[in-house]
Amino acid sequence: MKHFKHTFVVHADIDKVWKFYTNINHLKVITPKKMKLGILKTENDILEEGAIIWLQAKLIIYSKWHSKITYLKPYEYVDEMISGRFKMWKHIHKFNKINDGSTEIIDQIDFQLHCGFIRKFFEGYFMRFLADIFEYRKQATMEALHEHS
Repeated sequence: MKHFKHTFVVHADIDKVWKFYTNINHLKVITPKKMKLGILKTENDILEEGAIIWLQAKLIIYSKWHSKITYLKPYEYVDEMISGRFKMWKHIHKFNKINDGSTEIIDQIDFQLHCGFIRKFFEGYFMRFLADIFEYRKQATMEALHEHS
């Protein structure tokens, strides 16, 4: 299993950040356009524990993704893949209040690929791919929360 972690600070109140991230449509804002993300089906735009989400995106090739929100309490939630391109995927989203105007955003992902004996090659590639995606997400989050202040 591989572990990926990305952390940054956004100059926005934690409640504003939480409201943004717990609306499923935030994915359309913070996902790189080249991934051509589509939200295929969701029970509700606002995330809640137990919610099921169906997505489609270009991860080298087009992939369908079926996730469940397995944990959600103020300022932390977890989405886990039910089916998709990975043997296992668990994404922990945490939000820490730094002060009244800043919030730390922490993304921690544990994943395992299906690739068998060539897994090591693909894991390295995918770690770089995640680093690029999350750098984009950082910039897009900062822009989205600043524009809507």
